[in-house]
Amino acid sequence: MKNLVGIDREKSKKLVIELNILLADYEIFYQNLRGFHWNIKGENFFELHNKFEELYNDAFSKIDEIAERILTLEGEPLHTYTDYLKTTEIVEEKNIIDGKKCVEIVVKNFSTLIRKERLILSLAADADDEGTVSLMSDYISETEKTLWMLNSYLR
Repeated sequence: MKNLVGIDREKSKKLVIELNILLADYEIFYQNLRGFHWNIKGENFFELHNKFEELYNDAFSKIDEIAERILTLEGEPLHTYTDYLKTTEIVEEKNIIDGKKCVEIVVKNFSTLIRKERLILSLAADADDEGTVSLMSDYISETEKTLWMLNSYLR
């Protein structure tokens, strides 16, 4: 049995589960970035304040894209923080003002996201789901570059 976009329904269900996990991770990541943006203090304030805004705007776009991909695959995206917190691997951060610590957390969170994006990429390739493959390929390329840059900042 195939779904509306021609993907095996069972494989599509597995993709929806993993995409919902990624959605939950991005939602908590997004909120962490907002907190870092708002609360950052110190000598790198201007640089990091702007970087965190750039990152949370990007995460916000990805959240919408992931939810819409889930809907395209005939799934239902998670949409409550209760569900996100039960599902995510990313830890909520609170009251962190040190720029270096914030960047270290962002690097850790991106490492979690890229690992999950690679898993979804593999599942999507197995399902002949070019839409999800394309989405994850783009995310992985962007995340790799961002990880390199943030890691360079920390050295």
